[in-house]
Amino acid sequence: MAYDLLIKNGTVVDGTGTSPRRADVAVGDGKIVEIGKVSEPAKQIVDASDLIVAPGFIDPHTHYDAQICWDPYITSSSWHGVTTVIMGNCGVGIAPCRPDVHEIAAWDLVNVEAIPFEVLGKGVTWDWETFPQYLDAAQRRGCAINLGFMAALTPFRHYVMGEESMERAANPKETAEIAALIRDAVAAGAFGFSTTAVPQHIGYKGRPIACRNASRDEFKAYCGALRELGRGTIELALTKSVALMADEEYEFLDLLLRESNRPVTWLALLNRDDMPEACQETLRKAEPLIRRGGIPQVTCRPLTVQINLRDPFIFANLSSWNPVFNQPPEVQKAIYRDTNFRNEFREALKRPAVFNGKWERLEIKEVKTPGLRSLVGRSVADIARERGCDGVDAFLDLGLEDDLGIEFTMALFNADEDRIPELITDPRTMVGLSDGGAHVDMLCDAGYCTYLLGTWVRERQAMPLEYAIKRITSEPADFFGIRTRGRLLPGMAADIVIFDYNTVGSDKRGEMRNDLPGGGRRLVMPARGIEYVFVNGRWLYDRGRTNEQLHGEVLRSGSC
Repeated sequence: MAYDLLIKNGTVVDGTGTSPRRADVAVGDGKIVEIGKVSEPAKQIVDASDLIVAPGFIDPHTHYDAQICWDPYITSSSWHGVTTVIMGNCGVGIAPCRPDVHEIAAWDLVNVEAIPFEVLGKGVTWDWETFPQYLDAAQRRGCAINLGFMAALTPFRHYVMGEESMERAANPKETAEIAALIRDAVAAGAFGFSTTAVPQHIGYKGRPIACRNASRDEFKAYCGALRELGRGTIELALTKSVALMADEEYEFLDLLLRESNRPVTWLALLNRDDMPEACQETLRKAEPLIRRGGIPQVTCRPLTVQINLRDPFIFANLSSWNPVFNQPPEVQKAIYRDTNFRNEFREALKRPAVFNGKWERLEIKEVKTPGLRSLVGRSVADIARERGCDGVDAFLDLGLEDDLGIEFTMALFNADEDRIPELITDPRTMVGLSDGGAHVDMLCDAGYCTYLLGTWVRERQAMPLEYAIKRITSEPADFFGIRTRGRLLPGMAADIVIFDYNTVGSDKRGEMRNDLPGGGRRLVMPARGIEYVFVNGRWLYDRGRTNEQLHGEVLRSGSC
């Protein structure tokens, strides 16, 4: 009997960390059947001579919760050979959600994930209320790649407590109700729950996103739901100051590990200019927790962001900026003109924050006003010197002069690329942190897999190819308990990427497109060198062609 698919003459890197080898890969009924020298016929034959054949990549940290409603191909991630994504991270999501509070849930995504409210209004289908219904709706809609979901804590708290979830801890009765909903979500297929402790994450009307108000007693109950089921993981945006772990944060991570008896992945380790040894010091401090399954996430790219004054997510952890969020442009412009606001901003920049006030790194990327085009590519510090003012005044004045249309760009963290290898080669870390689907107008690290292969394996030779592929396939699969994917072995699901080692890669900066619902703008990251992608044994991409049929699955914990 003929195989469904035969990939011939490729260099197989199977995701286990073993050395590459020349072999054929035979696929039948969506699974890998044989690897070696295969002589039997097949319905489809792909000649992979001079190409690498690897398991489909698995992205452990995305925010495609809304985008799956309008983009079944989950771009940009799928362009880069990603065949499985985990979404619902950082405690923000859109299920469960009662029909009368869709707007509040949408504003959480606006503030945390920087997706325009108008885009969400046009694109989110809201064909669910409960979390299990949300999973079923995703499967019913169809998807080109495999979708895994975390139960984001914020909508669960809001479902039980209403707007009070943004103001206080839950009482024992409410806690029990929320814990029961989380247990039901994981039983239905969620891969655990997620939360955040980061001040940057604000929700409706600038208030703390609901999961930030959860008490330690609440978390004990939610961890207990996972311990009772014996499955699931926890994802946590932990450190209030990037790459630094305070004692309180250490104790919180310890509590989650102890009470759940499940793995926890936490954010984030990113190199910073002002404290170059911060990541290594935090790794040393967290070592006892890492040994127990508390795995930090790192990225292989400089964290380069776009910044604008209409949706200023980067300043969300500065209380002086809270009145700016979710306001019409005229209100925002009045605030930006205010001398008191500017002075408060100056004072805030004297304290550690996500934005570090390095105006020499903040460059103008794009303007709407023709008279300002000569400034594109110049730094705010340079313009401030020319105008005889400081960075705060120059930054805000430029925004006002361009009617808030100006776009800035800046490398916030991992700016010194020579320090990145020590993070991505460290077996104590998990490579991920793409944030795919979030911060759509300012950030797109969805191409981290091809960047890892092109920049750090081929160009910089920071790690061998087989280790790099293991880091983005079997390692995240094992963490989340996805036992049927992440390796090219007989019996495994046939998620396969075939790429050209000599050309694979992606850029540091993407390109803007107006392809969101209603013509909304987003930053995308095109891929290079990805020749073929197969999902569950069926082709998705074939040398530039895209399959209109969708063969991805909604993955369910406990059944994969």
